[in-house]
Amino acid sequence: MSILQEFKEFAIKGNMVDMAVGIIIGTAFNSVVNTLVQQVVMPPLSLMTNGIDFANKKWILRDSVASAEGDLVIEEVAVGYGALIESLLDFLIIGLTIFVVVRFMNRFRKKAENPEDKREVTPKDIELLAKMNHLMEEQNLLLKRNFSERK
Repeated sequence: MSILQEFKEFAIKGNMVDMAVGIIIGTAFNSVVNTLVQQVVMPPLSLMTNGIDFANKKWILRDSVASAEGDLVIEEVAVGYGALIESLLDFLIIGLTIFVVVRFMNRFRKKAENPEDKREVTPKDIELLAKMNHLMEEQNLLLKRNFSERK
């Protein structure tokens, strides 16, 4: 199978479309979380820490050096730990949100896969597998009875 045919199958099956939708939604969600962290979470945190702006916090490893004319000769070298704090908050909020969404989806999936629960529509394949499982259990009981009666 050629690469073009494989790509066509990949795109037609919907994997590429699903992935693109996920990336687009993830990018938009990232923007929302960045705004949430920078505009909602960080200002009260800054207020609680006497006005410290975490975005600008850094450890300076080497100060910048300017010439007599004011030109920058050596640039400042610094570790921006404030940006790291904001990124970690972004990550925690995104992780928690994804956890809640996946947990919510799994709850609905379990309800839909339960053939005894008539409130949710069970997919046909799950319904058929449940019936086959029930028939196999009945068959095993009959075989055990027949085997024990022969002894």
